[in-house]
Amino acid sequence: MSVRVRFPSRAQMLPKLVTMKRWFIFLLSFFSVLTVNAQSYEYGKLVCKDGDTLLYRYLVPQMSDTVERYPLVLYLHTSGERGSDNEKTIFGAQMFLNPCNRDDYPCFVIVPQCPEGRTWAFDVSPGSYDFPKDYPESRTMKQVMELVRLFLQRPDVDPDRVYIYGMSMGGIGAFDAVARHPDIFAAAVPICGDINPERLGKFEGVSWSLYHGDSDPAVPVSGSRDAYRALKAAGADVRYHEFPGCGHVCWWKAFEMPDFMSWMFSKSKKR
Repeated sequence: MSVRVRFPSRAQMLPKLVTMKRWFIFLLSFFSVLTVNAQSYEYGKLVCKDGDTLLYRYLVPQMSDTVERYPLVLYLHTSGERGSDNEKTIFGAQMFLNPCNRDDYPCFVIVPQCPEGRTWAFDVSPGSYDFPKDYPESRTMKQVMELVRLFLQRPDVDPDRVYIYGMSMGGIGAFDAVARHPDIFAAAVPICGDINPERLGKFEGVSWSLYHGDSDPAVPVSGSRDAYRALKAAGADVRYHEFPGCGHVCWWKAFEMPDFMSWMFSKSKKR
């Protein structure tokens, strides 16, 4: 008895082949473009699962034959850099262009841009710093984490060394991101940030470095103080720097701390 096998025709296979080809080209272009220019922040955009587009900038490390995988740093900007220009966001990530830092701390850096009218942590601003304990993850944070997971697919990104830092609105976002995804991050640096301290716990494998000015008129210093107390009480690896007489723009003082970079890059997940 013979069996006749029917193979799909070229016309039947063409749509699937086109889809597969497009997906292959996307992945190839994504991974190859990220290695073209290691000297400046490149432009990127991610069409997210929800159909929205997330704009971002990214920096790739100076590749070395002796290094197989590099840390990934996520920077969340302040409210003043929101928009759709994809230009003004990197002012708080300039230290990674310093040639000394590029030699000492080679890494991938991603800088998403929050759209106007949104925040990293909230779809609708709560209107005060009396943040709730439970609320849904914001649309923007979901998109940011989608971008992080895309970079984590790269074979040369170290999943045990993912770091996050942010200032003001970005500091609040850094707190929120780690509280929701503690399995992703090895180190978090919220600068003049805030969070409901009831959301914080030990978060095994996450190290914290908090910064705040004690005269901050925009984000109350009590946010970082309460967060530090909550993390310390939970047994987390946390330290806190408070700048006397400093207002809201305390991030420059944080960046000037001699161990700002070395502390962050010394952290790794203990899996």
